[in-house]
Amino acid sequence: MATDYTPEPTGTGLRAQVQRFGGKLAGMVMPNIGAFIAWGLITALFIPTGWLPNEGLAELVDPMIKFLLPLLIGYTGGRMVHGQRGAVVGAVATVGIIVGADVPMFLGAMVMGPLTAYLLKLFDGLVQDRVRPGFEMLVDNFSAGIIGGAMAVAGNLTIGPVMNAFTNWAGDGVGWLVDHDVLPLTSLLIEPAKVLFLNNAINHGVLGPIGVDQAADTGKSVLFMLESNPGPGLGVLLAYWFFGPRRLRPTVPAAAIIHFFGGIHEIYFPYILMKPRMILAAIAGGMTGVAIFMVSGTGLVATPSPGSIFAYLAQTPRGVGNWIGVYTGMLASTAVSFVVGAALLGFGKLAEPRGEEGTDGDAEGADAVKGADAGDTAKETGAKETSAT
Repeated sequence: MATDYTPEPTGTGLRAQVQRFGGKLAGMVMPNIGAFIAWGLITALFIPTGWLPNEGLAELVDPMIKFLLPLLIGYTGGRMVHGQRGAVVGAVATVGIIVGADVPMFLGAMVMGPLTAYLLKLFDGLVQDRVRPGFEMLVDNFSAGIIGGAMAVAGNLTIGPVMNAFTNWAGDGVGWLVDHDVLPLTSLLIEPAKVLFLNNAINHGVLGPIGVDQAADTGKSVLFMLESNPGPGLGVLLAYWFFGPRRLRPTVPAAAIIHFFGGIHEIYFPYILMKPRMILAAIAGGMTGVAIFMVSGTGLVATPSPGSIFAYLAQTPRGVGNWIGVYTGMLASTAVSFVVGAALLGFGKLAEPRGEEGTDGDAEGADAVKGADAGDTAKETGAKETSAT
C-alpha cells in the first residue's frame, strides 16, 4: 500500500520488489514518526545522561520504546491490510510478542500486525454473505477477538523467543569479529542490526562490557564507538535531505537534530527501511569511521549514552591525538555515508518512483497548453466583437 511518504514503486523486477517491500515496512513506521520524535526528545532530555535529567520523567522512556511504539507499528500495519478491524487485531497480536521478548519488538510488530490482519481478512472473506441477519456484530467481534488473541499467544510463544535468539546471534557475530581484530568488518553486522532496532542490545550487551575491560587497562576503548558513532546515520539523513523524495525532505532536519545532538539513532532507521539499499551507505560510513579510529589508535573512556556529539565530547580522553582521531573518523564516516547515499539515490534521480517527475512535467505542459488555448480563444472572441462593431 502506497502512502504519501512511500509512493508505490513501478515495475516488476527484483529491485522494484525490494523497494515495494521496503516501502511497506516504512509505511508502518513513517506515519508514526511523530511518536518516534516525541520519544527521542523525552529520552534526550530526561535520562540520567540527558540535558535535563529527571528520574520521574525518565520513567516514560522504557514504556514508550517497548510498548507504545511497537503497538503503533502493529496497529498501522494491520490497518494497511484490513482497515480498522485489521488495526485492532494487529495491535492485540503485537502485545504477545512484546511480552515474549526482551528487546523492543519493532520488527516483530511489522510481521505480526499485517499477518494477523491478513488472517482476519481471509476469515471475513469466507463468512461474507453467510452470516444470518442480526448476527453480524456478534460474528465480527468474536472473530476479531479469537484471531487476535490466538495470534498474541502464538507470537508470545514463537516470535518473541526467535527474536531473542536472533539478538544473541548478532551479538555473538560482533564478538567474533572483535576477537579476531577485524573491527571495520563489524559494520557489516552492526549497521543492519541497528536498523532492526537491535542497537542497544549490541552496544550495551556486547560491545560495552568488552570495552569496559579494555578501558580499565588502557584508559580508553575503540569498542565504545563501533555502534554509537552518529556519523553514518547523519550522512544517510543528509543524503535524504538533499536527494531524497520531495515529500520526505521536510521531515529530515528535525530527525537530523535529534539524531546528532540528541543521540537518538532510532530516528533514522525508518528512512533506511523505506529504501533498504541505503543500508549500504550506513555500512560504508561505519567501516570508514572504524578504520580511522583503529589507525589513529583512539577511543573513548566510556560508552557515550546516548550516542550524540555532546556525549562524545564528554567521553573523549585528553590529548590532541585522541581528539583528532575521534572527530576525523566521525566526519569521514558522515561524508562517506552521505556520498554513497546520494549515489544510491541517483543524486535525486532514483528518489522518486518512475514516472512521477514526468507526470508533474506532463501536468505543467497540459496547463501551458490549456493557457495557450484560452489565449487563442480570447483573441478569436475579441476579433469577432471588433468585426461586429
